[in-house]
Amino acid sequence: MKKRPAKTTLLVEDDDKEADLIHEMFKDQGSYAFELTHVKSMSEAEKILDARSFDIVLLDLGLADPPGLEAVRRVRKVAPRISIVLLSSPDDEPIAVQALQEGVQDYLIKDQIEPRELMRSLLNASDRKVIEETLFGEKERAQITLDCIGDAVICTDNLSNITFLNRVAERLTGWQMKDVIGRPMAEACRIVDATTRQDILDPMLLAITENRKGQLPLNSLLIARDGREFFVEDSVAPIRNREKLVTGAVIVFRDASSARALERKLIHTAQHDSLTGLPNRALLNDRVNQAIALAQRLKGQIAVLFLDLDGFKHINDSLGHLIGDKLLQSVAKRLHDCMRTPDTVSRQGGDEFVVLLQQLKNPEDAAITARRLLRAVAQRHSIEGQDIYVTTSIGISLYPSDGKDADTLFKNADTAMYQAKRNGRQTFQFFGPGINLDADERYSIEQGLRRALERHEFALHYQPKIDLNSGAITGAEALLRWTHPTLGMVSPEQFIPVAEESGLILPIGAWVLHEACSQAQAWADAGLKVGTTAVNVSAVQFRADDFLDGMVEGLGDSGLDPQFLELEMTESVLMRNPKLTGHILSSLRNKGVRISVDDFGTGYSSLSYLQQFPLDSLKIDQSFVRRIGGTPDGKTVVSAIINLGQSLQLRVIAEGVEKLEDLVFLKTQDCDEAQGYYFSYPVPAEQFACLVQAQ
Repeated sequence: MKKRPAKTTLLVEDDDKEADLIHEMFKDQGSYAFELTHVKSMSEAEKILDARSFDIVLLDLGLADPPGLEAVRRVRKVAPRISIVLLSSPDDEPIAVQALQEGVQDYLIKDQIEPRELMRSLLNASDRKVIEETLFGEKERAQITLDCIGDAVICTDNLSNITFLNRVAERLTGWQMKDVIGRPMAEACRIVDATTRQDILDPMLLAITENRKGQLPLNSLLIARDGREFFVEDSVAPIRNREKLVTGAVIVFRDASSARALERKLIHTAQHDSLTGLPNRALLNDRVNQAIALAQRLKGQIAVLFLDLDGFKHINDSLGHLIGDKLLQSVAKRLHDCMRTPDTVSRQGGDEFVVLLQQLKNPEDAAITARRLLRAVAQRHSIEGQDIYVTTSIGISLYPSDGKDADTLFKNADTAMYQAKRNGRQTFQFFGPGINLDADERYSIEQGLRRALERHEFALHYQPKIDLNSGAITGAEALLRWTHPTLGMVSPEQFIPVAEESGLILPIGAWVLHEACSQAQAWADAGLKVGTTAVNVSAVQFRADDFLDGMVEGLGDSGLDPQFLELEMTESVLMRNPKLTGHILSSLRNKGVRISVDDFGTGYSSLSYLQQFPLDSLKIDQSFVRRIGGTPDGKTVVSAIINLGQSLQLRVIAEGVEKLEDLVFLKTQDCDEAQGYYFSYPVPAEQFACLVQAQ
């Protein structure tokens, strides 16, 4: 039989006869292998243990000097981790038992020892010591790990009495582990509902009794020993033994107070205008939809009033932006003071405001409110020692006569506001079919566009794209905004078609590219990780002979790394001339520019060509996203587009996400990214930078 590796053994025995017996037993070790060294005194033992290492000490408890446990302790002092087996007389057996409690591995009674028993005892003692060292190391690593993680950890037994706290748990609860061991979990770690202040059922006891994982309610507060309070997020699980029986529970939790405060701040920022504190378009859109739903049930009416300040740009340019901002704040306060409790005043950006009036009995109620708003705005504004006068023009659309949804009501109120300006300003105008844009107005827009660049009337706003896995901002879409000197903010739906038909989209598009690339480089220089900046490319731009040269020039002037530019084109643009498209896209891709298919699903496309084009992503048109919560077909179409995009190895981006339920569905379908009012409306570059910094 193959022998085990030799175990070095030191025999400490001052009785020669006993030592001889031990030597005889070591001569026939069978399958065991031991190397025996014999010393007669503790002083000799200490010297040899200090000089070399042994696996085992075989120690006689009956040494004359020192006797009993003192001998054990002296061996421990010079060799703290060595295995010890005692040789004891029957009279000394109680001392041997006590020695076991102090870490001795085993003891044998003299005159009762058999060779094989001795060998097994020595071998087992050595093996147990190895196991003890291994367990100690694992326990030490576990302790260090638990103390180093950022989360608090508490363990209990099956009666929910505390058995362990790591350092983070000690800090949050205010209890030291030595003081809290054995106390009930509910006594040392009181958790209440933040709103009702009622105690929440002990989550550990719940995990133990129900034998399942669990979590605290979202609105949970931990009250520490000294009265401090923390919002906490947790995960609780039962602890089971080998037989799957519950022996206790563990809770892992963190202080979520800062995260909750930041979340509230971000939600407020995402839903309110930073300058005036009024609800922004996203929040207003939600309230209008709720008002429409209520009006449907009650067979009632609502009104949307679109306000634009008359001549605000002149005031802003002549007196400065600081005065202009304070004037907007003054106007916002006056509008808010004119409202009833159920009504809403919102700032849309620039000098545009929208008012939602609910529970109207008749259209005259909207007219009464409009007159009150006109008077309030027209009164003197005292700002920085100056008396400033400004007026407003108001357009009014009514539900259900002028529109059955929020977008239509906004659009028609906007159109009515333009008519009010043409009627002489400082007046209001109800929407009617006869006030839509006519040929003269279209011509007016074209003439305004021809001077817009030189007058610096254009600006870019940026809407963030969000990674649906991490929640991080992955990029921005640059969107063109135009403030006309007399018409005010002109909707892109109004001026972009005119710009394309007139060819003005070419110089405007070149400006947009240069401005967007320069801004992206400025963000990069400031250390902001914005990701890619997307610029829309129209069919007119893409067909231009100098399109590629213009792209290269725009990038070169800005110094932007091409990998941070993304061009968005619709399917119809790409499919007009697939061969030429492939050449242009390949050239752009070789330079590092990313390509995205915009408004996917709304135009004609060939999947074979899309598969051949060097594309990076496709964007689901917002019309499909808005139908997710409608019919099952809406979800089916969106799911199919996501699967198609992923099968083509493209990132899929959902546009126009405005509702939580739409976001949840997109996540379940593994959609990569999303953008829309749910996250943020398009904002100026400075505000977009704040969003990036805030994440």
